[in-house]
Amino acid sequence: MPDSDAPDNQTIAEIIRVVDAIDRAVDGKDWAAARSHFADRLTADFSSLSGQPAAEIASEALIQAWATNLTAAKASFHMRTNHQVLLTGDTADVESAGYAWNRMEGNGEPLWEVWGTYRHHLVRTPDGWKVDAMTLIVAHQRGNVWVRDTVPAA
Repeated sequence: MPDSDAPDNQTIAEIIRVVDAIDRAVDGKDWAAARSHFADRLTADFSSLSGQPAAEIASEALIQAWATNLTAAKASFHMRTNHQVLLTGDTADVESAGYAWNRMEGNGEPLWEVWGTYRHHLVRTPDGWKVDAMTLIVAHQRGNVWVRDTVPAA
C-alpha cells in the first residue's frame, strides 16, 4: 500500500527540471525559454553577489538584464546539483549547489567564476511550475570581475 505522506517523485523531478532548465536556457541565450520558467513577478536576491538588496521585479526585467549582460560575446556555463526539494501542496522550495562560469575577451584574464547556493521558490500554476523567488548565496568567486560586470558592446 502506498504511503500517502511519501513525496511525489514525479512532481519533485518536474520541479528540478524547471530549475535546471533556466540554466540551459540562459547558456543557450534562449531568452523566451528562460522567461517561460518564471511567474510574472519574482523576488530576486543576488545581494551576496551585487551588494544590491533583494527586490520584487517583473520577470521580464530579470530576463532583459541577463540578455543584456550575456550576449553572444560573453560565453556562460551554469550548473547546479545536490537539489533538496521541499514540496508543500502547490508550492516548492529548492536549494541546490550552483556554479557559474563566464568568459569574455577584451581586458586581461577572460574568465570569472562563482560558486554558491541557489534557493528557488516555485508555485504550481495552470501552465506548470513557475519560479516566483530566486536567491544566490555566494560561497566563493574568482577571476576577472570585469568579465562579470561588463555589458558587451552590441
